[in-house]
Amino acid sequence: MEEKVSVGLLGLGVVGSGVIHLIEDHQEKLAHQLGCKVEVVKALVRNMEKARDIDVDQTILTTNPDDVLENPEIDLIIEVMGGIDHTKEYILKAFSNKKHIVSANKDLVAVYGPELQEAAVKNKCDFYYEASVAGGIPILRGINEGLSSDHIQKIMGIVNGTTNYILTKMDEEGVKYEDALAEAQRLGFAEADPTSDVEGLDAARKMAILGRLAFSTPVDLQDVEVEGIHGIDLKDLRYATQLGYTMKLIGFANFFDHELEISVEPTLLAKNHPLASVKNEYNAVYVYGEAVGETMFYGPGAGSLPTATAILSDVVAAIKAMRLGVSGKQSNDMQFPKTLRPKNKQHGQFYVRLCVEDKTGVFSEISSIFHSQDISFQRILQTPVDETDSAEIVLVTHDTPFFQFEQVLNQLESFDAVNEIKSYYRVEGDA
Repeated sequence: MEEKVSVGLLGLGVVGSGVIHLIEDHQEKLAHQLGCKVEVVKALVRNMEKARDIDVDQTILTTNPDDVLENPEIDLIIEVMGGIDHTKEYILKAFSNKKHIVSANKDLVAVYGPELQEAAVKNKCDFYYEASVAGGIPILRGINEGLSSDHIQKIMGIVNGTTNYILTKMDEEGVKYEDALAEAQRLGFAEADPTSDVEGLDAARKMAILGRLAFSTPVDLQDVEVEGIHGIDLKDLRYATQLGYTMKLIGFANFFDHELEISVEPTLLAKNHPLASVKNEYNAVYVYGEAVGETMFYGPGAGSLPTATAILSDVVAAIKAMRLGVSGKQSNDMQFPKTLRPKNKQHGQFYVRLCVEDKTGVFSEISSIFHSQDISFQRILQTPVDETDSAEIVLVTHDTPFFQFEQVLNQLESFDAVNEIKSYYRVEGDA
């Protein structure tokens, strides 16, 4: 009898359909790599009658999760159903039945990843989740295997295609935020409810996963400081262009002296920075290693076939481990305890836009507020506001401690000549 590995699917939506499509189309290559066939024998669905993107044998469909989770024929389960708590319970049950798991569920992995990994090891199973971050980009495998001998110090990532598409439209075409979001929804790059994307929550989940893996420290989702893009003004993007920057939603994860700093925030990137050229729905992750220096992983961050490609790479890894008899050997231990870097040790460059009274001496007084905190300026723009007695001042600081910049903001808030602090953003790179 021809040898095969039987696979179960939890979910058969866009990504699940892509998985079946690739398994069927790449069967010859999979058999060559693995020495056996790979066959989907059962798929959990909500609606048996739903029209699907692929032709699928109706006999493999089921609405009963136990037909997958407790099926003795199934060796490996691919989870593409989404959700968190009920999905976690399904996966724990699968592990107890000695099934290996491949998941594309970033929400699940960000919140329960360590617990699920522990359950996998306990049951001598494997738990893979390459597709949970950056779609078709092999970033987790790149960190876990390709850079395993290096000390990773910093990660910067554009890890949400929806926000990158919106910011690209705003920056390059002058489209308002609301119109760019509507266009992203029309093209399928944004959900009907885009909150998770535009508020930075999706990116935060991915950065928690990346930080945990890259630094071998127990990063929790609540450790990520998050700011979204919904309040970005086109005027800031125009000033940024004048100054040689572009706006991106960037995930940062730094690990120096065993202290963790992790955030997701709109950032002005110098146009000569490699991430500045990543446009529309594409993703990229920039990794700084102590030995390797700088590397960048770039590609499609979502979509049926790119995500299915990442899932299949995990399937291949899991089956190879099964056939070699080394399943369940993944380590769940974190090498370093978690220590969050205090605010008084965080630093960076900052952009700030002020609306001020347009009269003699105001800029001098504003400068003295910055200088009182030992903050100097790299760039300065000043423009009058039409038909008013106000002016806008745009400043880009040199590298400065964050707590000193906060002190300046507090002093500017109480300065009578400052009508409003319009905006302030992190700056990365020299324009």
